Formats: sequence, C-alpha cells, structure tokens
Amino acid sequence: MSTGKVEGKVHVIEETKTYGQKGFRKRLVVLEQDNGRFTNYLPMEFIQDACDDADQLTLGAEVEISFRLSGRKWQRDEQSEVKYFLSAEATGFKILNAGDSPAGDAPDAPDVPYGETFSSDEDPPF
Repeated sequence: MSTGKVEGKVHVIEETKTYGQKGFRKRLVVLEQDNGRFTNYLPMEFIQDACDDADQLTLGAEVEISFRLSGRKWQRDEQSEVKYFLSAEATGFKILNAGDSPAGDAPDAPDVPYGETFSSDEDPPF
C-alpha cells in the first residue's frame, strides 16, 4: 500500500454508514482543491473508529490528511469485465486553518493518527 498526505478545504462531511453483520463503519470526507483552472474533489474514507474522529472537522476548514491508498480488483464472473477500485483511507489529519466555522481547532492542532482498523486476514467490504 502507498501512503501520502494531501491538503485541501473540507467540502463535504457525510454521516457514518454501517455495513454487514460485523458492523463495518465508513464515513466519507471530501476535500476541495482549487488550482485556478479547475476544482479537484478528493474523497477520503474514514473507517471504523476514525469515523468518530471526523467529528472534529468542519466545513470550510483547511486540513492536511494523511492517507493510505489501497485498491482492489472486482469481476462478477469469468466472462464479465474486470473493474478496479482505488480507495484513500484517512490515517490521520491536522487542521491547518479552521476557516469560518466557530467550532474549529487552532491552526497548530496536533496530528490525529489512527491505528489499523481491520485485521489483515479480513477483507474490507469496499
């Protein structure tokens, strides 16, 4: 898996969704990046306990999110088309500028790291 960091403005914070019998939880946060020519929207996935940590984020806040890229292959059957999916799982974040929201953290807020959210022998459902 690859790791990295990305900065942007919080554009969307979705509600936490729960999947399957084991209660796998996922929450999507979309960052907005404006480079002058176009706007880029980056979906970042907060999973399991990290879903609750995303409550610290506010719309419009400038943040830096550490992430882990993962991908998977999916094929319905031997004759169907193969599809590939890419996910960016948030592993921590830092609030750089709280923006216009009164509930935001200070610009020098500490990084919020996350641990492993599923065991390596369990296939995540995304």
